[in-house]
Amino acid sequence: MKFETLPPERLSRELREETSAHLHRRRWGVGLSLIGVAIGGIVGAYQMGLIRRLPDIASGDLFDAEKVDASDYAYEQLQTPDAFLMIVTYGVTAALLAAGGKDRAQQMPALPLTAAAKAAYDLVTCLRLARREWQDNRALCSWCQAATVVSAAILALSLAEARDAAGELLPRQD
Repeated sequence: MKFETLPPERLSRELREETSAHLHRRRWGVGLSLIGVAIGGIVGAYQMGLIRRLPDIASGDLFDAEKVDASDYAYEQLQTPDAFLMIVTYGVTAALLAAGGKDRAQQMPALPLTAAAKAAYDLVTCLRLARREWQDNRALCSWCQAATVVSAAILALSLAEARDAAGELLPRQD
């Protein structure tokens, strides 16, 4: 398997200054991951009592963020409010998207493949949680559903680079 590390000064320059379609999509993916972190921070602030009210960002009878994010299932995993797990998972996704230079699909194909797999995992997790929110509460958290949209967009942005990386790993037909 290919694995080409870059000197830190080159990596720094590439990530900050270079342009490519894959790098553009990665930057968007990182930005969206940071939005996921921010969503987790807002919900986590409510779950820890730092803020007393968690208004829904969407209106309608389907949404009740306070009910969902104060429910039993939101505190089941690791004796931790689930928003803090959301912060960690979006941080990992951001790190996977940020890792490697502009040509990482050729230099380190495992990185784009791992990033796409993580994005797919995030989306499946969001969809499973939405089902659980509804089953347990007959309501959805609008913040969590915004995170689902974020996860879907990150996955969509990561697929082209993952496809190119997979092509690097497949044997060439000459």
